[in-house]
Amino acid sequence: MVSTDSPDHPVMSALRYEQLVQSVVDYAIYMLDPSGHVVSWNSGAQRIKGYRADEVIGQHFSLFFTPQDCIEGLPERLLRQALEQGVAQHEGWRVRKDGTQFWALAALDVIRDEQGRIVGLAKVTRDITDRRESALQLDAMRAQLFQAQKLEALGQLTGGLAHDFNNMLTIIISSARLALTTQDPARAQRMLQHILDAGQRGTELTQQLLSFARHRKLDVACIAPANVVAATHGLLEHALPDSIDLQVLLQPDLPLIEVDAGQLQMVLLNLLFNARDAIAGPGRISLTVDGVELAGEVEGLHGGFVRFEVEDSGEGIAAAILPRIFEPFFTTKPFGKGTGLGLSQVYGFARQSGGAIHVESEVGRGTCMQLYLPIYQARTESQLDR
Repeated sequence: MVSTDSPDHPVMSALRYEQLVQSVVDYAIYMLDPSGHVVSWNSGAQRIKGYRADEVIGQHFSLFFTPQDCIEGLPERLLRQALEQGVAQHEGWRVRKDGTQFWALAALDVIRDEQGRIVGLAKVTRDITDRRESALQLDAMRAQLFQAQKLEALGQLTGGLAHDFNNMLTIIISSARLALTTQDPARAQRMLQHILDAGQRGTELTQQLLSFARHRKLDVACIAPANVVAATHGLLEHALPDSIDLQVLLQPDLPLIEVDAGQLQMVLLNLLFNARDAIAGPGRISLTVDGVELAGEVEGLHGGFVRFEVEDSGEGIAAAILPRIFEPFFTTKPFGKGTGLGLSQVYGFARQSGGAIHVESEVGRGTCMQLYLPIYQARTESQLDR
């Protein structure tokens, strides 16, 4: 017969488990009955939520939700999901006894008896307000970096754009002067058409610049890769010297991808600017976009991806330098010619988008950079409280 003092006795095991739960202060751990009423309360729950055990036992757990969440029926939906699926998770605002709010990561798990009947639910809540604020600050810093990269790119585009705008203004002014002095109505009509064509080209170029430079919130959406490539090509052709030939090859009927179009355009410009800077004299840059199936050969990725491949005929990258090219602030360019942030931004964008960036290079034989972005998959099932 096992003594009640034995650590293997059910009573002693239950006491030790209770001591363990009560000793946890960083997590609110408590039990609910199947209807959602609190039946136990640990010291972590009191510290995080501010209620003593005698104040909450018997209360419905919706007490901890915001009024708006209660109106929308969130507590009932979470409880129903847990009872039907065995578990429910949620991240959102919760309310303390004093009325202050904190950002919580919460989980509900069903508890069953030996016969498999539901006897209650285990509720675990953690206050992750600090982590959320840190994530928001990091997002803000990323947005500032993204905007800084845009300004740097615009600086690189300025010379070519100024030349093109000067050509357009020359056409407009010369045609206007000729139209004013000619007595031939047909010739005046041709001059006016030249003015209109040059003005429209200037308008299109200005719209491309405004679209690229506009400071706006990230807008992740389903986009056609060909549209982004066309807009990027429209900007880049003004920043390439005549000695560099740019070839753009697009696979027909490319699948959609789900990314921020502005960020993707910034990434493509970064890759193309690096390719341009790697070419000392006459050379070639090719941008090839196609769909591929991966089976783990690139960063362990599997499934369908759109590949943006930028290849140049430049100097190439030394093997000793290649592992460092995505490090923030690392650059081999002369002072004032680069911040060392372009490729790190490319790497971050690829990883955040569920893709990867792969580089192949050899000194004297050029560089090939391949950006992989996952094909958009239409969601067939809605998930609760994501």
